[in-house]
Amino acid sequence: MVSPYVRRLQLAAELRALREEHGILTEELGKRLYFSRAKISRLETAAGRPDVAVVMSILDILGVTGEEWERIVRLAHEAAVKGWWDRYGQSMGPRQRLYADLEFGADTIREFNLSSIPGILQTPEFTLALVEIAKNEGALDYHPDKMAKARLQRLETVLRPGGPTYEVIIDEVITRRLNVAPSIMAAQLSHIADLVAAEPRLAVRVLPVDAYIADALLPKVTFSLFTFPDPADPPMAVIATHTTDLVHTERREVKRYRQRYEGLAQAALAPEDSLALLTETAKRLTDKIGPPV
Repeated sequence: MVSPYVRRLQLAAELRALREEHGILTEELGKRLYFSRAKISRLETAAGRPDVAVVMSILDILGVTGEEWERIVRLAHEAAVKGWWDRYGQSMGPRQRLYADLEFGADTIREFNLSSIPGILQTPEFTLALVEIAKNEGALDYHPDKMAKARLQRLETVLRPGGPTYEVIIDEVITRRLNVAPSIMAAQLSHIADLVAAEPRLAVRVLPVDAYIADALLPKVTFSLFTFPDPADPPMAVIATHTTDLVHTERREVKRYRQRYEGLAQAALAPEDSLALLTETAKRLTDKIGPPV
């Protein structure tokens, strides 16, 4: 499986390089094809699904033929593929659509989450509890039920036969400083523990509050690292800010976040110790709640 978004990035780079190689500005290329400059720019910045016919017209104008023409057209077809997430439109949330696309074609996924349970591991009850909190900050850009359903489908995609390995490091504070009801958090932590115990390709590691992180600062944001089966697809780092997700494919930036992750992994609990902590915390919360009346 191939991530259409990754292919769009590759296609954009190819088209931009070809145009610059021929010394043609985007405005001039647009005029030759009777397209707007914006249409050319969208292709060259991977902003949206490409029109294969438009790509073919550009290649013809630039004199591309033979195997190179076939290779780039094949890229365009792969970049234009619709994934399961497209059926949701914007209802699952635009930010979640990006992650669904990348997970679809990934070989490995590694994530550091500073502030919450990773979306892909959330129970619907936990997700909807967070939605109620988010409503206090203004209008939502997603439909809550469909967003929660899409997260479950993302997990199914990762767990499919031949799917990627997934490892996440979470801050221990997430499990102790509650912003949802204790019963919901207890069920959430038990859900993660059950998943990890049953799925060898999943690993959750806890970064203790008293961990010593040697020669590094604790990252201030959540970030994810992706690698892909095709060597032509570069590794990627996605940085989750408060309002948007920043995608990095530059080697230096990806290396910087990879080194940060490796430093955090050295300080985090081993997978089996993390599993024990999650199980114990869930039990403690359940005991605190007491038996149902």
